[in-house]
Amino acid sequence: MIARALAQQLKVPYVEITPDLVAPRAARLLSESQARRLRALPIGEAGPLMRVAMADPTDFQAQDEVQRIVGREIDLVVVTEARLNVVIDRLYSASEELTGLAREIEMETAPDPLAAADVQVDEAPVAKFLQTMFDDALRSRASDIHLEPQERKLQVRFRVDGALQMQTEAEKRIAPAIVQRVKLMAGLDIAERRLPQDGRFVAKVRNQAIDVRISTMPTQYGESVVLRILSQSGGLLQLDRLHMPAPVLAKVREFMRASHGMLLVTGPTGSGKTTTLYGVLSELNTVEAKVLTVEDPVEYRLPGINQVQVNEKINLSFATVLRSALRQDPDIVLVGEMRDRDTMETGLRAAMTGHMVLSTLHTNDAASTPLRLLDMGAQRFLVASSLRLVLAQRLLRTVCPECAQPCQASPQEHAFLRAVMGRDTAGALLTQGAGCGTCNRTGYLGRQGIYELLDMSPDVINALNGGDAVAYHAAARREIGDLSLARHAGELVLAGRTTAREAMRTIGRVHEH
Repeated sequence: MIARALAQQLKVPYVEITPDLVAPRAARLLSESQARRLRALPIGEAGPLMRVAMADPTDFQAQDEVQRIVGREIDLVVVTEARLNVVIDRLYSASEELTGLAREIEMETAPDPLAAADVQVDEAPVAKFLQTMFDDALRSRASDIHLEPQERKLQVRFRVDGALQMQTEAEKRIAPAIVQRVKLMAGLDIAERRLPQDGRFVAKVRNQAIDVRISTMPTQYGESVVLRILSQSGGLLQLDRLHMPAPVLAKVREFMRASHGMLLVTGPTGSGKTTTLYGVLSELNTVEAKVLTVEDPVEYRLPGINQVQVNEKINLSFATVLRSALRQDPDIVLVGEMRDRDTMETGLRAAMTGHMVLSTLHTNDAASTPLRLLDMGAQRFLVASSLRLVLAQRLLRTVCPECAQPCQASPQEHAFLRAVMGRDTAGALLTQGAGCGTCNRTGYLGRQGIYELLDMSPDVINALNGGDAVAYHAAARREIGDLSLARHAGELVLAGRTTAREAMRTIGRVHEH
C-alpha cells in the first residue's frame, strides 16, 4: 500500500482512520472544502500539538496551510485517501446545516399554520435547504428522502441500505414552502394539494447529475413527499458484480444466448430488480441487436437503446407501447413491469414469436411466479411455451467491515441456519457489526443481492400444465434445489457477509429440510 510505504519512508505513523478516531471539535478547525482541498483532517490533541491526518505527507505546502489555519504546530499521521474521504463524508454531515436553514425558512414564513399553505417566501433559503439535503443524501448513500409533516414538526428521514434513519426535524410551517419548491422542480400542480401526484426532475449535486423521482401524498398534517434518488453518473452494475451464485449466473447467461423467450425477475419494490435487468441489458446491448425498453419511469439512460416512457395520461400504456414496439423489429424488449393482463399476454406472445423479453413481476418467490401469471389470466400454453427463467431476488444488508466482530448464534438463529442449510451448523462462528461511525452505529454497511432461480424445465412445465398446484410446487422446488433465496442467505451468514438476524428478517420463516 502506497500510504504505508510513505509512512515508513518518512518515519511517520500510519493510521487506519475511522470517524470514531476523530474528535469532532478538532475536525471543525477545517471547513469541509479546506479538508478536501488539502486532503487533511485534524483528528485530536497530541499534547501541545494538533494531530492531523494527511493522505499526502509530502505536500509540505498543504502542511504549512493546515498549521496556519489551526494556529498550532501539527503532529502528522498518514492515512489512505479513500479512507480519509469516507471519514470526511461522515463527519461533515449536513444535518446541522439543514436545521439552520430550516430555521431561516421558518423566520420568513407566517406563524399562522392556516396561512402557511399560501405564504410566499424567499426561494434562496428553500433552494439551499434542498441542495444541502440532496448533498447529504448522496454522502449517506441514501436511496430515498422522506419529507413527512407531523402534528408539530416536519420530519426528514433518509433510507440507507433499506432502513430509514432520522436526518433532521424542523417546524411544521416550513413544509409547504419545501413541498412547493420540489413540486415546481418536477413540473407538478402546486395548487393541487388534495390528490397524490408523481413526477421527476434532474438535479446537479456534487458535480454529478441525479435523477429524482417524486411522489406526493396528502396526509392528515399536509403533503408527504418521497424523493427517490437515481444517480446517472454512477454507472450500471455488470452481472459479474451482482454476486449471483455461479450456477445462477451461468443459467442467466445461457438464456441470454437464446434468440427468444421470457426472463422474469421477481421480488418486492426496492429489491434491485431493475438493476439486475439493466445488468443483463448492458451485456446484450451490441450493434447487432435492436433493443427497446418500455418503462414507467425510465430509470437509467443507456446509449444505443431505444427507451420509451409510459404516460397513462395520454393513454400511452405499457400494452399500447409494447404492441407498437413489436412493429419496430426489435430483437430484445424490456418491459418495466407486467402490470395487467393485456401487457402480460402481449409480452408472452412476443417471447413465443422470436423476441427476447425481459420484465419484472411482484411475487414472493420464483416458484409462485408461473401461477401468478395464470391468476392474471394468461393461458397455460402461453406460459409453458414462452417463460424460460424466473429469477427471484431480495437485498440483504451486509456487515460493516470496520466494526465486524465474531459472535455466537442464538438457538433461534441455529434453528434457522439448520433449516435453510439442511445440516447442523452448531459449531459455526458468525459475524456481526458492533456499530461505529462509518456505519452510523447500525452495524451494517451496504447491501447485497440474494437470488433464487427457477428454470422452466420439461418436468416443471408438465406439472404446470397438469393443473395440480401441489404437484407443480413440488416439481418447482425440486428444480430450484439449492438455488433458493433461503440457501443463498444462509451461505452469506456462514461466510460472515451478513447476520442471521438480517437473513431471518428478509427471508421470513422457513421449514427444515
